[in-house]
Parts: sequence; C-alpha cells; structure tokens
Amino acid sequence: MSGNSTSLKKRLRAGAVVATAAVALSAPTAFAGTPTHHQQRVVSDVATVAKFNYSAGEIPENVTFNPDRSITLSLIGAAAGKRPSLVRVSPSGHRTVLATSAQGDGITGNIRGKDGTVYYNVWSSDAARSGVWKLAPGGTPKRLAALPADGLPNGMALDPSGRTIYVADSLKSTVWAVPVAGGLAKAWLTEPALAPVKSEAVPFGANGLRFHKGAVWVSNLAQDSLLRIPVATDGKPGRIHVVTKNLDGVDDFTFLNDHSDVVFAAQNSPNLVSVVYPGGKTRTVLTASDGLASPSATGVRGDQLYVLDGGLVAPHHAQLQRGTINLSALFPHQSH
Repeated sequence: MSGNSTSLKKRLRAGAVVATAAVALSAPTAFAGTPTHHQQRVVSDVATVAKFNYSAGEIPENVTFNPDRSITLSLIGAAAGKRPSLVRVSPSGHRTVLATSAQGDGITGNIRGKDGTVYYNVWSSDAARSGVWKLAPGGTPKRLAALPADGLPNGMALDPSGRTIYVADSLKSTVWAVPVAGGLAKAWLTEPALAPVKSEAVPFGANGLRFHKGAVWVSNLAQDSLLRIPVATDGKPGRIHVVTKNLDGVDDFTFLNDHSDVVFAAQNSPNLVSVVYPGGKTRTVLTASDGLASPSATGVRGDQLYVLDGGLVAPHHAQLQRGTINLSALFPHQSH
C-alpha cells in the first residue's frame, strides 16, 4: 500500500483499519441481541455506553484504562476525512483532547506508563510525524522515535520494566522496539508470520500487540492469526508460536487478566468477538446481533468486557460497548 493520505483514506473507508474516537459517555442502551438473564453466555448484558460521531472523525481504534477510572481513546479521523485525536474520557463522560495530528494522519495504538506518560502511534506519510509520540503529565506532545513513513505503526505495548515499547507495523512485517529513554527505533523482529498478504482485500499484517507474561503477542489481520513471541533474557525474540490461525479479520485483542492466557479478540470485518483459549481453541462470544459494528479492540476491567466499534460500514455505528464476562460460561468444565 502507498503511504500517502489518499490511500490511507481509501483503506479506512473500505474497513481496512479500525479507528478511534471519544465522546461523552451515555446511559447504556441494550441491543436486541443481548441475552436475557436466564441465558448463560460468556458475555451477557451487552450495552452501548458511549456513542461517537463518525462523520466528525470520532472512530474508535484503541483504548487504555487509567487508574482514576478514566479511559484514553485513539480517534483515527482519516476515515471521515478529519484530523485524528487522542482523547481522555472521565468516569462522568467529560472529554479532554490530549493530542491531535494533521488531516490525513491516523492515531492508532496508545498506552500508559507507570508515571502517567501517554505513548501513542502516529501513522503518517510525512516522515516528520510518523512514529511513536509521548505526552508527559502536564506536558506537550513530543515525538519519541521516528518510524518509516511507508509503514503503518499500529498496536503497541510497554514491557514491564518500562524501558522498551514494542510496536506492530502492519505494512513492514515488523515489530519495532523503541527505547523509552529515547533513541532510534530498531526492527526487533521481521518475519513472514507478521506480513500482510497482498492478494487480500485488506493487506495489513501485524496489527494488535500486547506484552504478556514474558512474551510479545501479535495478531495478524491478513493471516487470521495470533502469535506468541517469547522475549529472551538478552531481549531478543524467541521462536514464534502460532496460537491460532482461526481468527478471520482479527484486529486488536486483550487478555482476561494479567495471569491468564485467555484472549478476547476483536474481528473487524466479520463483526465478531472471539475467545481464544491457551490451546488455540476459539469460540465466538459476540456477533453483529449484539450490535458489533467493525470492532477494532477489546479491553477488560474486572468482570467487564469493553469493545470498541469503529463503525466503518454504513450506518457507521461508532461506539463503545460493555458486557459482563460470565466465568462459569467461559470455563464450563471448571468449578468456581
């Protein structure tokens, strides 16, 4: 794919990338597909807790939960021909714009450091803007490291030491390593397993990324896969383990908790959320009947599953949904 902004807009309008938005939190609205209380589903009581204005560029792409119970959202903007933004939404629904970028750019992944610094990716055809940016508490946005303008920095994660940020590049078949202290980004891993498939309608490879239990986990949208890559003691990548290749259109994902390898994965074009168990078995837990509309990312807070919907296809229901995780249904053969 070309790195220019026109191509970016075309890809987004085609549903190629999930975007991000933020708007005041509204009262939950249940969908027709929400199960009744006597039904035992893995995720129940699904409701919309925030609605976004797609035409204004409020297109949800990525979410971070903050200790004060606020959330930080990436809003991609370009799908609607608008500037992207990074927004914090308070528990009461008050919205604060933290950062923006130029029209034609996209803001994709965002994460939070222990000191409250926010890190986020800017996808831009302008080499002066493309890369990882940081926003310290009370400060102004500064670029931490440049990334190739013909790439697509997407999902990102901070290692537990707080020294390295890993970034999935959807076009370069690469996971980048960016030093938090500053310096050049390095290609930590470049492999065919991270590559896009050019024959696909959406040729985006490595997409979501999480650091979990000593490994970098990456989803590949074009290859429908979830990968686990151990980090060796010297910081180098270990052998790639394919967890599953059964996630059609997988975008970003999250874990049940810090100790569990159970994954909740957003599947963008099929309008699904699936659970991936440690052995690689997958199970669909939410569908379009639950109101899913181009789901781009998931997040777990306690027993609540959050789903970001980019609304890339008309009628563009960009929103944030929330449902309750039922452990007895998630693990039907275990007692709790």
